[in-house]
Amino acid sequence: MSGAAIRGPGSGATLVSMVLLLAGVASSVSAQVGDVRDVPDPEVIQGEDAYYVFSTAPGIEIRRSEDIYPWEVVGTVLDDALPEWAQDEVPGTEFPWAPDISYFGGRYHLYYALSTFGGQRSVIALTTNETLDMSSPDYEWVDQGVVVESNPGQDPFKAIDPALVVDEDGGVWMSWGSFWGGIKMRRIDPATGKASTEDPTTYSLAARAGVDAVEGPRDSQAIEGPYIVRHDGYYWLFVSFDACCRGAESTYNVRVGRSESITGPYVDKDGVLMTEGGGALIMAGRDQIAGPGHNSVLTTNDGRQYIVHHFVNIEEGPADPSRPPRHPAQPPDQAPLLDVGRLAGRGPPHHRAAVAIPAARV
Repeated sequence: MSGAAIRGPGSGATLVSMVLLLAGVASSVSAQVGDVRDVPDPEVIQGEDAYYVFSTAPGIEIRRSEDIYPWEVVGTVLDDALPEWAQDEVPGTEFPWAPDISYFGGRYHLYYALSTFGGQRSVIALTTNETLDMSSPDYEWVDQGVVVESNPGQDPFKAIDPALVVDEDGGVWMSWGSFWGGIKMRRIDPATGKASTEDPTTYSLAARAGVDAVEGPRDSQAIEGPYIVRHDGYYWLFVSFDACCRGAESTYNVRVGRSESITGPYVDKDGVLMTEGGGALIMAGRDQIAGPGHNSVLTTNDGRQYIVHHFVNIEEGPADPSRPPRHPAQPPDQAPLLDVGRLAGRGPPHHRAAVAIPAARV
C-alpha cells in the first residue's frame, strides 16, 4: 500500500531473487533464500518486527523475513483452507487468491478474493489483526466478511485482485479487477474497512475491451492485478496484461500509467488512456523468464521502494510433487516465482523497459 505495504497461482519450481532497477537497467544483487518456492501473487509488508509475505494458497500462506532476503513459512492466516461461509458465497471455490495487506485505522487489513477459474461470481473479503507479531497475545485474525462481489452477466468486472491505497488526504481506496470491464475502484470507509456508503461510485481505471463489458472472459479483455502507488505528485497504476498461470507459456507482463487524481484518468507515457487499452510496458518475459506479473510495491519505513511480482523460470525443473497446483490452469511442473526489485531514480519506471531477471537460482 502507498506508504504502508505492498500487495501484489500456480505450482512448481519457485524461487526468490532481488533485482535493482536503476536508470532502466536491471542489475542483479544478492539472491533471496529459504522458503522461496511456490509463492504466487505475493504481497509484502513491513510489520512491527519483520517483513511478511502473504500469497495465494489454502488458508493464505505467510512468510517472514527480517531483511527481505531469507524467507521462512510461518503459518497461514486462516485455520482452514477457506472461511466457513466460502462455498455459500462462491460455490466451487478452492482457496483464497491474491491477498492484499495494509495498515490503517490501528489495524492490519488483509483483503483476499474467492473465485473460480474463468467464473465471474467472486467476492473480495476482509480479515483484520492488531499485529503481525505471532508471539503477541493480541495476534488474532478476525473475519470481517464480504467487501465487494461480482455476479455473472450483471457486473462489468470480476471481483478479484484487491489492492488498497491511501490518497494524499488520507482517504482509503480499493482497486480490483480481472478481464470483463477491467480495473475498478471504490472508496473504503476507514472505520470499517468496507466499501463507503457515502461514496457509492464504482470508478473505472483501466480496460482493454471496454469498461462496461458484462460478458467474458475473453482474451481481448486480459488485464488484472492492479496496484497504485502515490509518488512525486502522481498516482501510478500498475496492471498486468495477457495470460498468467500457463507455466512456460505464460505471457503476463506489467504496464503502468499515471494520473494526478486517484480516480483517474490514467494515461501512459504516450498519452493513451488506460481505459482505452493504454499502459507503458515496464516488465516482460525474456529467455528463461516467462510471465512476470501481478506486481505490487513495498514502501519501507525508511522510504525505500521495491517492486514485487511473480514469474516463471522455465529452466528451474519440476514442482514439489507433495504440493498441489495453486491454480487450476497452472501446469504442474512450473510455478510463479517471487521477485523483489529496488525502484531507484526519480520514481516508478514509467518511461523504462526493464525486464526482471533472477539474480541466481535457489
